[in-house]
Amino acid sequence: LQAADPEPGMTGIVAPKTPASPRQPPGERAAGALWAFGKSLAALLPVYLAGYYGFSICIVLFGLMIYMGWKHSRLEKEMRLKSSMFLLENEKEFTTDIAFRAKRDLPPWVNFPDVEKVEWLNKILQQAWPFVGQYLEKLLVETIAPAIRASSIHLQTLSFTKVNLGEKAVKLVGVKAHTENDKRQVMLDLYLSYAGDVEINVEIKKYFCKAGVKGVQLHGKLRVILEPLIGNLPLVGAVTMFFIRRPKLDINWTGLTNLLDIPGLNAMSDTMIMDAIASHLVLPNRLTIPLVADLLVAQLRSPLPRGVVRIHLLEAEDLTAKDTVIKGLIDGKSDPYAVLRVGTQIFTSHHVDSNLNPQWREMYEVIVHEVPGQELEVEVFDKDPDQDDFLGRVKVDLDIVKKARIVDDWFNLKDVPSGSIHLRLEWLSLLSSADRLSEVIQKNHNLTTKTTDPPSAAILAIYLDQAYELPMRKGNKNPSPMVQISLQDTTKESKTCYGTNSPVWEDAFTFFIQDPHKQDIDIQVKDDDRSFSLGSLKIPLSRLLDSPELTLDQWFQLENSGLSSRIYFKVVLRILWLSDDATPTTPSPRPSSSGSGTGLGEITSDLNPMGPGGLSKTQPTRPQNTTPDPEFATEGVLRIHLVEAQNLIAKDNFMGGMVKGKSDPYVKLRVAGITFRSHTIKENLNPVWNELYEVILTQLPGQELQFELFDKDIDQDDFLGRFKLNLRDIISAQFIDTWYTLNDVKSGRVHLVMEWLPRVSDLVRLEQVLQYQSQQSYQNKVVPSAAMLFVYVERAHGLPLKKNGKEPKAGIELILKGVSYKTKVYERSTSPRWDEAFHFLVRDPRDEILTVKLSHSWGQALGSLALPLREVLAEPDLVLDRWLSLDGALPESQILLRITLKVLDTQLAVCRGTPVGAAGDVRVDEVFPRWDPSHLDLKHRSGFSMANENTNSTGQVKLTIGYSTEENRLFITVHSCRSLAACSKDGADPYVSFILLPDKKATTKRRTATKKRDLNPEFNERFDFEFSLEEAMQKKLDLSVKHSVSFMSREKELIGKIQLDLDQMDIKTGVTKWYDLQAESS
Repeated sequence: LQAADPEPGMTGIVAPKTPASPRQPPGERAAGALWAFGKSLAALLPVYLAGYYGFSICIVLFGLMIYMGWKHSRLEKEMRLKSSMFLLENEKEFTTDIAFRAKRDLPPWVNFPDVEKVEWLNKILQQAWPFVGQYLEKLLVETIAPAIRASSIHLQTLSFTKVNLGEKAVKLVGVKAHTENDKRQVMLDLYLSYAGDVEINVEIKKYFCKAGVKGVQLHGKLRVILEPLIGNLPLVGAVTMFFIRRPKLDINWTGLTNLLDIPGLNAMSDTMIMDAIASHLVLPNRLTIPLVADLLVAQLRSPLPRGVVRIHLLEAEDLTAKDTVIKGLIDGKSDPYAVLRVGTQIFTSHHVDSNLNPQWREMYEVIVHEVPGQELEVEVFDKDPDQDDFLGRVKVDLDIVKKARIVDDWFNLKDVPSGSIHLRLEWLSLLSSADRLSEVIQKNHNLTTKTTDPPSAAILAIYLDQAYELPMRKGNKNPSPMVQISLQDTTKESKTCYGTNSPVWEDAFTFFIQDPHKQDIDIQVKDDDRSFSLGSLKIPLSRLLDSPELTLDQWFQLENSGLSSRIYFKVVLRILWLSDDATPTTPSPRPSSSGSGTGLGEITSDLNPMGPGGLSKTQPTRPQNTTPDPEFATEGVLRIHLVEAQNLIAKDNFMGGMVKGKSDPYVKLRVAGITFRSHTIKENLNPVWNELYEVILTQLPGQELQFELFDKDIDQDDFLGRFKLNLRDIISAQFIDTWYTLNDVKSGRVHLVMEWLPRVSDLVRLEQVLQYQSQQSYQNKVVPSAAMLFVYVERAHGLPLKKNGKEPKAGIELILKGVSYKTKVYERSTSPRWDEAFHFLVRDPRDEILTVKLSHSWGQALGSLALPLREVLAEPDLVLDRWLSLDGALPESQILLRITLKVLDTQLAVCRGTPVGAAGDVRVDEVFPRWDPSHLDLKHRSGFSMANENTNSTGQVKLTIGYSTEENRLFITVHSCRSLAACSKDGADPYVSFILLPDKKATTKRRTATKKRDLNPEFNERFDFEFSLEEAMQKKLDLSVKHSVSFMSREKELIGKIQLDLDQMDIKTGVTKWYDLQAESS
């Protein structure tokens, strides 16, 4: 009996031995020896030629490196292919003996219905695979090869010499069915895995060129949609297929295409092939096969997107250090950047130099075509000059974002020891009505990021169908038309239809729209050389806003074209809307560790039941209110009314003084380092100035008001007298209205009205004060202040990064009615803390606006805030203390402020009720009388309270004294001084000098920089000393504030001094406070 042929793929059957091959004839043996000799000679030939022509040995080494790289890449690819084939051949033994070794006791009826196995279909494919190979061979040889030969004269000798699909069929790893979305369709996800021994060889005899493929791997998820379901056979109207994401491809080249396995070219060749596949079979591209007639294939091939996801790539923490030093002995940093993928949409962030906790603060918008199914994949890399290092990845199922609307969370990076990334994902629904368009645009104005593209308000979908009777080319030849569609700075091109003036394109395009009121669709129909125009068309998007359901579906007449030239396309506008009831998930704190397991990342989401980020910790809360210094808002306002003068000395004499003339008097007023100057009154010994000055002062002892009168002259002004007033006496008296006699002159006196203004938080009193102020008029056009505004700037949070990706050096400028103050610049942080206080005089708090501007080193804007003071008037006790959102920044950018408004309660205004009389006039019940100094002793007047009654104080100095136990050093920080005593007519040029006693050799003597003409200087200088804690406790700080004088100057040098025993202070925790300076006599 003749034995039957064994089944393909059966093992364990021993085939009969074949007879030994006959002995090779001598001619074949000689040819083999010559071939071996020729290969050896060819290997040595490059070395010989390099020496013969005098080339550098580096060329030979370079060629050897390329050959070794090609060989290594080739061997790796063959090993991957063999491993995949072995796995597919022994899948049952592998999964039973290894993967599920710990679960052998599972009963046979257990299955996993989410992704079902279809072994019966794999058996059918395996059985039919040889016949699929026969069909492919016939297709390539009889159809494709003749078409290629006819396309070019250089390819007339092309032929497929071998077409063999091998014995390994495509395998379906699993099938998942989705039937819950639409009752008129069936959606299937097919998980394909192919590791085949396919062999296809091509030869071009004219050029002695051979090329081919031997072995291919392809793995991916293919979605098949059967829609619409109909009541007639075949029950399905069409079959639509596409890959959800790019499949993984690995090709083993042969022949001339071996060159594609050279390092650098192998990745390029695989990418080019994947681009070709993606252009037809990866979302948003679809392959649609209609099964019945009269079906709208265009709607199936190019449906509207399901929605848009706005991705905020915020920051990452605890990334792996890849740039190590000394071969990994010392950990370095990384230069991280992120790559985000959703289907074929790919975005790359900027890289942040040398940072394991980078902040990107970038925004991207992606169109989502299929949910469930599409995922956001984020990969983080370390930027390097050669090859970038992998820092981790994370995948997020966009179906979860659609259900949650907003996901704001930290996500663990996979496949790395540590690292997490902070994402904010927003699902934007598509509205077919323009009712909320203005609201969307307004919201987008308040949202800025580091990306160049502003947020979109809508998306535009264009389905380009066909054109009719386009103009002919010269010579009455048919054109090869293509279409360019442009919106603002974005241009997209259709495919080219060759040799026809009535082309059918059936292409779809999508655009993001910032403002439909301001943008137009520009359509250019051109020949394939792009130089010959066949027609054009421009459609304002505002036209769509008036169309039903924001849609135009019609023929359009082309301009600059033929009389009958038309084009047909469908335009759909959809408004992007973030639901009002969407509440973001609370951002979890950065996780302490991240998982490195891969899991089934292609099928399941990385999110677990604890939340989108898989984290269960509570977020550390930020302080909700400020913590200002106790001395905040303790300043007061002194109002000085310079009324007139009498009996001044005449300085402009004539004829050597024989004829008395006049004077041209003016006044100089100095207080707290500020100088005011009145206007000059010509030729008058009894001038009336009627000028008002206001100055903000702290209640420190020793401060004086200096008044000097001068006669204005062409050369040098003449002295007319002076006098000084103690600020303490004015504060104690509250209100003074009197004449002061001029000193150092024969005659003259000055009339002043001065008032230390009480501060209250009474809105009723504010109305009375404003009414009084409106009735006053002064020569220097000053409007009296009705209130005083105190602003405490504590901190900010979530500021945007610089344009180069680095953290900003943030500073704040406060502006109110032309008066501006600036904070210090905080070093490199998106959450800076300033702890600085400022004050303003306010004319009318009902109309004025406080502007807060944040910037990087007073350059790049980081956000701003405009706060009307009437909002402060609505707060309890006229105090606003909370976080405020910034405009022109990120959504999470905020600033923590304390704003206090105090009404300046002048005694000249009505202080009690003002009932209205019968005639409607306002009757003043009581007005404070003018104060006469002859009836009151200022030294014994009550009502004045000081923190320090030391009259010898010459100012204060702010110091921080502390000890660092970690560094074993004592540090002293000189912050600033305030209210220093003046040492000259220009104030003082102060600096701080100190020494730690006992110190015989003066090794601990230090001094700060000198601040010119400043009685309130800021130094912010730190000094460190290498002492043990015991040594530091034995020291005494001897500090002096001095005025920098020249060698021959007679001005006083010492302003004030203090001595502090460090053993009386808690220097281990650090002490920051103001200290009173004592005069030298003390």
